[in-house]
Amino acid sequence: MDYKWLLFCPQLAATPSSPRVMVWRRMRSAGSLGLDNGVWILPYNETSEKFVQEMKTYVENQGGSSKTFVANALEEMTEAEIIEGFRRDRAEEYAEFQEQCDDFLAEIEKETKRKNFSFAEYEENEQDLDKLKNWLSKVKQRDFIGGEQAQQAVEWLEKCQQALQGFATEVFNHEKMDDRKGA
Repeated sequence: MDYKWLLFCPQLAATPSSPRVMVWRRMRSAGSLGLDNGVWILPYNETSEKFVQEMKTYVENQGGSSKTFVANALEEMTEAEIIEGFRRDRAEEYAEFQEQCDDFLAEIEKETKRKNFSFAEYEENEQDLDKLKNWLSKVKQRDFIGGEQAQQAVEWLEKCQQALQGFATEVFNHEKMDDRKGA
């Protein structure tokens, strides 16, 4: 049992629901694992501690209260379940990321087959690639456990970057040919 955990237990009124939804969204965005009855868990480190302090302030400003704890799992099975929960959450995100990469690659292939080598199309695809990069960066920040899926996601992003680079070359060549025709 190697991990130290930071537990956050916010208590907010049932209505309005928007503060509870905000806590849920922010905790999930930070990579927290939701345990039973509104208990959130993160690996204990300086970043997590700072984040939980911000959340405590938010909860108090909403008229709620919270408790925080630093804990170790008493049993190996409990720790294994927690680690598996973090892995499962990231696996879902990496699977969704891969699906979006597939969609990106299919879009590049479709536009290539259509010979739609316009700068506007390139720019649209470049923006989509930037979104993928930003998303992967966020997922990796939440990935406290790491593993093979993180590396596979990097490889998928590299495929997307290579596809866009190939498309950019086609756009450039197409633009160059148009310039020569106009001369």
